This record gives sequence, C-alpha cells and structure tokens, in this order.
Amino acid sequence: MLKAPERSEGEVPSGGLQAVAAFVRQHLRRPFSFYLLSLLLIAIVPPFIFSFIIVKRSVDTQEQVVTSLLRASTGSVTRIVEREVEGMMTTLRVLSTSGAVDLRDLRGFYDRASSALTGTDSNLIVVDGDHNLRMSTRARFGTLLGPASDPDVDLAFKSNGPLVSGVFFADAGKRWAFTVYLPVGGPDGGRYLLGLTQDAARMAKAVNRDTLSAGWNAALVDGKGKLIASSDPAVRSGEPFFLDKLPQISIGVGDISENGVDYRVVSEFSTITGWRIVAWAPREIVNAPILWSFLWLSLGGIIFASIAIAGSLMIARLLTQGVRLLALDARRLGAGEPIEARRYVITEVEAVSAALARAAATRTRAETEIRLLMREVAHRSKNQLTVIQSMLAQSAPSSEDTSEFVEAFRKRLAGLARSTDLMIANAATGVDFRELVQDQLQPFAPDDPDRIALDGPALRLDTQMAQTLGMVLHELATNAIKHGALANATGAIRLEWFLSDGVIVIRWRESGADLVAPAGTQRKGFGSVVIERMLGMALRAELERLMHADGIEWRIRIPRSGGVEDGS
Repeated sequence: MLKAPERSEGEVPSGGLQAVAAFVRQHLRRPFSFYLLSLLLIAIVPPFIFSFIIVKRSVDTQEQVVTSLLRASTGSVTRIVEREVEGMMTTLRVLSTSGAVDLRDLRGFYDRASSALTGTDSNLIVVDGDHNLRMSTRARFGTLLGPASDPDVDLAFKSNGPLVSGVFFADAGKRWAFTVYLPVGGPDGGRYLLGLTQDAARMAKAVNRDTLSAGWNAALVDGKGKLIASSDPAVRSGEPFFLDKLPQISIGVGDISENGVDYRVVSEFSTITGWRIVAWAPREIVNAPILWSFLWLSLGGIIFASIAIAGSLMIARLLTQGVRLLALDARRLGAGEPIEARRYVITEVEAVSAALARAAATRTRAETEIRLLMREVAHRSKNQLTVIQSMLAQSAPSSEDTSEFVEAFRKRLAGLARSTDLMIANAATGVDFRELVQDQLQPFAPDDPDRIALDGPALRLDTQMAQTLGMVLHELATNAIKHGALANATGAIRLEWFLSDGVIVIRWRESGADLVAPAGTQRKGFGSVVIERMLGMALRAELERLMHADGIEWRIRIPRSGGVEDGS
C-alpha cells in the first residue's frame, strides 16, 4: 500500500500557494500608482527611521570622530612643514660639501649657490663669526649687507647641527622670513653659518583651508609664540598668536576661552623645527553640524518624501498613458495598419513603441516581399516551362528511339534542376560561377580528378545568367563524354574564365579527344542550339567555336552589365 509523502512542519502545499496567488490577483487589483507608492514607502520609511538612529548614535561618537580628523589634519600639516624644512637642510648639506666656504673664493661659491637655487624661493646666506652677512644670493655679489637681522644667529653658532629659526623681519627683503642654519668651518679655522632663508608667507601652503574642515583655521607658530603663517588672512606673520593661553608645548585636543569665545583647539609640536601647528574653531561652529543634522534630516525627509510621492504619481500617470497608447498600437498592428514610433518621456516605453513600429514595417515589407515572390515564382515557372518545351522540341528530332530521347531529356532536366537549386539557394547573393561549374560537371567527372581543370577568379552571376550557363555547361559535358575528351580514358578538359574590359570571357578547351569526323560533317544537336542560340540570344554573348587536332574549343564572351559581380 502506497503511503502519502510526509510534509515537513510549516510547509505550504502547492495547492495552497495557488490559492494564495489567486486571492492576491482577485482582491489586490490596484492601479499602477498604488503599487508604485507602496514600493516608495517600503523603500523610504525604514531607511528614514534607521537614519534617526544613526544620527543619534553619531552624536555620541562625533567628538571622537572630530578629534581623529583634526589630529590627522594637524599631523598632515606637520609632515608637510617638516618635509619642507628637511629639504632645506638637505640643500645646505649638499652645498656645504661642494667646497669649503673660502673667503678668498666667495665669488665662486656665490655662483655655484645661485645656480643650484635657480627656480626656488630660497635665499642662501653666509654669516661670519661677527654675525655679519658676507654673502646673500638675493643681493648682487659685492653688496655690503651689514649684520644679520635674525636674533637666532647666536643660537645657531652655539648649536652643533642644523637650527631652524623663528620668524623675523628680514631687513634685506623687507619681509617676514625664517632661516635654516648649518654651522660650517672656514679655511681660516673660524666658524661660519650657511643659511637658507625663505619667506614666511610661503609656508601658507601647508596651512591652507583645503586641508581643514569647514569653519576651521590653522597656523604655524614659532617657539616664541609669533605667527609664521596662517589660513586666516586676518592674522598676519610676525604677530603674537592670539590664543596666548595655549601652552608652549601642547599636543592633542583641548578647549580654550579667549575674549569670551570658546574655542576647540588641536595642536601638534614639530621636534625638527620647534614650531607648533595649531588648528582652531569656535565651539558653536564645531557643534553646529551635529545640531543641524536632526533638523535637516527631519526637514529633508519630509521634503524628499513629498517630492518622491509627487514624482511617483507623475511617473505612474506617464506609464499608464504610455501603456494605453502601446495597447492601441498593438491592436493596430494586429489589424495590419501602419504604425509610427511615438515620443515618450520614459525611454523603455519609447523603445517598445519603436519595436512595434519596426514590427509593423517588417510585416508590411514581408507582405510586399511575399506578393513579389509569388509573382516571381509565377514568372519563373513560366520561364521554366518555356525552357522545358524548348528542350523537348530539340531533343525529340535528335533522338533515334524512345529510350534515347527519355535518357537525354532526363539528364537535361537534372542539369536544369541543379541550376535551379543553386539559383534558389543563392537568390540574394548571386550564384558562384565555380560552384555552378562543379555542380554541373560532377555527374560527368572521371575517376581521375586531374582530367578536369578549373582556373578563374571568384565570380558571382545573377540567377538568369546562372541558369543559362548551367545548361551550357551540361551540354558541353554531355558532348565531351559522348564524342570528346571524356569519351576515352586519357582526354582532359580545361575551363578558364576571367574578366576583361567589362566582359566575362569563358574558354572551354578539350584535349586528347578521339575525333572520328571533321567538324563540318557533324549534325547540330540540342547542345549546339543551347550554346549558339540560347546563350547568344539570352546573354548577348559572342561565340567562337574552334576545332583542334585533339579536341574542340569554345570561346564565349558575355557582357557583364546586369549579370556579373566581382568577388564572391
């Protein structure tokens, strides 16, 4: 006894699924706009609720995020400044090793330094032990420069390595600048300073606003609290930094009140330069994005939901209108009426309309082609009947008994059928001449394939010419196997064709034939009629028939107009 298969718990039978689907189709038939709005609400409401949760959580973590971003920004500024200063130090080391600072050849050192610093904004100076400027690439060589205006020169002499000065006002350039010093020994045993001086304003590229968040500014402050460069144009180089409560060495994020304003401050300290990198912004600017997030989320949600609903209703209306027009076009297509593609706002609907229009045009063309083909079939059937009648009329007198007539007539019909098959198979592209030759000669081909040679370029013929030439080739092969080169075991046939001055030239040459009578005594049969009459009359061909000692030769010249195409 067969036992019904067990159903797992919770599994719904297929009949139940069909019942549910039928219920949905019957009771939930609604317009397209209903489902579009439902889909919109499903897509909007959960993300909107989730966004509120995310914003609430982001408020709790905003401080950490801001701290990380600001420290990353100040750290990036620090690395930019230190790379710039390290590059200046490297330049000083290279210049110091290019030759000793020889006071007797200071002009040569000036020339080398000027050449090395071409294209840079840096200025090389040489300071002697009396703090006098002996050379500056900013001034012409030999100019009396006087004492160095940088108060940190004395510290540079006391240091054992490179020293980065604070900001100072350079008397020579009348600008705020800073200098990187490198102590070197002179040929006289004294100590000198090589220095690369650079405008303080050039360091503004390291503290530009592009590296900071909106509302934030950054500044480079030297060890004495003076401003080197700032992203705030209101704060100028050389002035004391306005946040004077900031410790001299401080790293991290903090809050400072200055003149009744609370600031959020992030600072980094550069051990290479001894400078501080400070970023600051008022607390109200820092907290404003958090406070505005809830407001914009609520307001934006209401606005975007309204826009989405209005847009959905408009799209639903456009789709409904487009579907109605498509249905009308489909009915017209079924009735066989012409359809023109319509313009729609929705590209997919427009694509369907264009497809319907193409289908209508294709149907019209197909119907037209069918009518033309029917007329063509009728016309060709009449032509075939005419050809068959001619074959019958010519075969009957040339045959001595009924069996000979039937066999000759059958073979000629078979050759005509092969030509017709090729013509139908290649009606659109034309019949390849080589394929036509091979098809017609195949029933007569001897065992040795070398006895029939074909030589000629690719050539395509129209159907009428292919049918006529197919009959000609059949008759030539029939004559060859009866009386010519294929009547023995050694004869050969060579068929050549080529194009010349608008004419297709065909040469049929038989060799090795056993000729038993001169050409003049031979009776003209149906083959001669086809070759000399039908070929000449149907294709306006020029014919030449030559008799050689070992076989016959036919030369045919056919005008190419309307019947032949180059290539395959």
